[in-house]
Amino acid sequence: MPAVVISTHDGHKLDAISDAVDDVNVLKAKIWDSQSEFDSTKDKTTFRQYETACDRVKNFYKEQHEKQTVAFNIKARMEFKSRKRARMGIWQAMEMLNTLVDDSDPDTSLSQIEHLLQTAEAIRRDGKPEWMQVTGLIHDLGKLLHMFGSEGQWDVVGDTFIVGCAFSDKNIYPGTFAGNPDFHDAVYSTQYGIYEPNCGLDNVMVSWGHDEYLYNVVKDQSSLPAEGLAMIRYHSFYPWHHEGAYTHLMNEKDHVALEAARAFNPYDLYSKSDEPCDAEKLRPYYENLIAKFFPSEIDW
Repeated sequence: MPAVVISTHDGHKLDAISDAVDDVNVLKAKIWDSQSEFDSTKDKTTFRQYETACDRVKNFYKEQHEKQTVAFNIKARMEFKSRKRARMGIWQAMEMLNTLVDDSDPDTSLSQIEHLLQTAEAIRRDGKPEWMQVTGLIHDLGKLLHMFGSEGQWDVVGDTFIVGCAFSDKNIYPGTFAGNPDFHDAVYSTQYGIYEPNCGLDNVMVSWGHDEYLYNVVKDQSSLPAEGLAMIRYHSFYPWHHEGAYTHLMNEKDHVALEAARAFNPYDLYSKSDEPCDAEKLRPYYENLIAKFFPSEIDW
């Protein structure tokens, strides 16, 4: 077979094309943290109005704040590791979740599949990468815990916070933590509690719920990047990514996770007022997207 000879001129052209492709790939990798655009005309003061929330929401948080203890969180993590709850694909999981209405959410009473699609579609409209779209699509699937034998909604939904150290006054309804046994504990009630300064969020217990559960489900069963996993794990951690609490426990790695959580938040929060989505019309697009990052079935 004769050797293929590439001229110097053609070689330079190939190099230029290769460099251009690399430049595009770098741009695509960075675009996830650009400013959200879909929400530019929305009145954001109408969201997360907890002081005027209904009794259902207030009662939920009182129960959650009283029952999310260190002892419960250790038990919940041990139970997660002890058994598999189901084996199914992502879209099947979305359909299974569709009957749940989140008692902690003052902003919407839409079904869960509507919220997942609204989030993913807002990310898609803003031209964010595919991994972020699929992250938006699945971010609340951890709420399946409610159907897998949770003790209620208090250990599934709602804003999350760190247990094992003093409860931050940046949490919503901070006064309700007085009913939590850990609030009066000699160690758990101190600034650092059982943790060390700047130990990193990987080394603390954020209150158990759908965020932490889904993160543990998908971290070894998907090809989502670290930023996508951080969006899933911390999207309900409002006292941290929205109010600036718990920075004394952060390490360098957590600053990247914080960027990711803040980039994701507008899509999770402000898409709730968007028009309902046509699930069947969107299904082929998202099933194709899911297949790029997940096997056909995963363990739950």
